[in-house]
Amino acid sequence: MTLIAHVSDLHFDGGPRAARRAGAVFDYLDRLRRPVDAILVTGDIADHGEPAEYEEAAKLFAGRDRLLHCPGNHDRRPAYRAVLHGDPSGSDEPINRLHHVGGTALLLCDSSIPGRSEGRLADETLAWITATLSDLPDDVPALVAFHHPPVVVHQPYLDAIKLGDERRLATVLADFPQVRAVLTGHAHTAAASTFAGRPLLIAPGVVSTLLLPWESDQVMDLDLPPSIAFHVLSDDGRLTTHYRIVVP
Repeated sequence: MTLIAHVSDLHFDGGPRAARRAGAVFDYLDRLRRPVDAILVTGDIADHGEPAEYEEAAKLFAGRDRLLHCPGNHDRRPAYRAVLHGDPSGSDEPINRLHHVGGTALLLCDSSIPGRSEGRLADETLAWITATLSDLPDDVPALVAFHHPPVVVHQPYLDAIKLGDERRLATVLADFPQVRAVLTGHAHTAAASTFAGRPLLIAPGVVSTLLLPWESDQVMDLDLPPSIAFHVLSDDGRLTTHYRIVVP
């Protein structure tokens, strides 16, 4: 069994509110009776992409085994690389990484477009996904994770800045049945759908919660508590997801 805690949209901004909410989530994870096999953070670690915001996140992340992350639209690749990956190159190329967690391959992909809010998987990222999945043995289950959901969530504000050109990813995934699910963030709401014939599981936001049109005229609620997802991939290949709120 592989157990992954899925966290998203921390939005560190140098202020106490975001730091308090993120700290509460990680304190909760530290108190679990059984440690998770990995903590996955699907983007928007920083609110403005500033080095100081990543340094704030790095302090929280420090000393935690198997903490994995990918960028979101609020992140900035050069500062992200420098602080969180120790890479001072200043490169603005997509950040894609493969991790093996408890017998599961976890592909962390960069769906951000520098300077834009909407997402897209660049040609080099799609090529990387194809090559990485091709190199995996057929019996190794895989999860593909990135920031922007590739489907509408039925909130006009978010739907205007979802993943674009999503059919290109669906075409790639069609050749790889070992991909069990697609994991994203960005929407600030716990949601489940399907994409390319697989489960699409969206992590709720830590910093705020999306409100849906039938709930309110507002887009975000800053007072609702942060939430996270637990993904459980059993030895028989079944994926089960649980969502939990965390009171800061």
